[in-house]
Amino acid sequence: MGKYVIIIHGGAVNTDPGTIPPEKEEQLKKGLHNALTAGWEILQRGGTALDAVEAAVMSLEDNELFNAGRGAMFNLNGEVETEASIIDGLTLRGGAVSGLKLVKNPVRLARLVMEKCKHTFLTAEGAQEFALAQGLTLQDPSYFKTEEQRQEWLDIIQEARAEHANKHDTVGAVALDQHGNVAAATSTGGIEGKLRGRVGDSCIFGGGALANNEVCAASCTGDGEIIMLASLAHEVYALRKYRKLSITKATRAAIEMYADKLQGDRGIIALDPAGNLAIDSNTNVMRCAYRVDEDAPFVTVWKAELDRHLKL
Repeated sequence: MGKYVIIIHGGAVNTDPGTIPPEKEEQLKKGLHNALTAGWEILQRGGTALDAVEAAVMSLEDNELFNAGRGAMFNLNGEVETEASIIDGLTLRGGAVSGLKLVKNPVRLARLVMEKCKHTFLTAEGAQEFALAQGLTLQDPSYFKTEEQRQEWLDIIQEARAEHANKHDTVGAVALDQHGNVAAATSTGGIEGKLRGRVGDSCIFGGGALANNEVCAASCTGDGEIIMLASLAHEVYALRKYRKLSITKATRAAIEMYADKLQGDRGIIALDPAGNLAIDSNTNVMRCAYRVDEDAPFVTVWKAELDRHLKL
């Protein structure tokens, strides 16, 4: 049995630090720690990377502080539309879903699409019909309408847009299990005030997530439009595979790739098959956590604290 590693993120954004007061920071860190532990415990007992990333992301989807699942942002119509993807680095199989309004855990549905469906990507009503057929938990729309998200939606509708601490809170996880397999999963409620039917990067393979046992696993967060257009997760893969960059240098280069043409928030978590890890962003907030083997977990909300810890 070999090394095992899990990394998670809960969103990268540039924001006024005042939008995350100490009590909110502690709540966010607790949520990150709980999600990290959910995945790490699976790896620690010899479970698969695929199970670990699914468990970690489901924990974040159940936490209304993060923009995925229950805490998903509203679109301009006041509706929730969530999306997610998951990919297995061993088999290169994956599943993706988008346009969900009733599914409690989008990443769980993505896993079921991967394992139980002849297709790779399902959307909207078709995805929800498949969820019903698989016996997945559906929720009344009121489950997703938390007070904080409702207030942010009202701010947008009234064009009283302040800097919101929660925007771009895509969540994700990458993991390496003791058998040498990697996996990635990403889930989001999208950007605040999006048009109905907008789809982001979280359900796009090579955009918001990618995993390959021979190269790396990566999950992205930030402005979905530019992450899709820059094929951000695939850039990490390509820089590792073809230019032989370390996972840290590949992640940094991907953050900077086409930054002049595709401007916006970018954050990436990634690891290679040897268990080397990278966490990077071009933002001052990078909600993230990681744990290697039995080492103590690291959890932070701030990019500066992350840089000091990783000695970047």
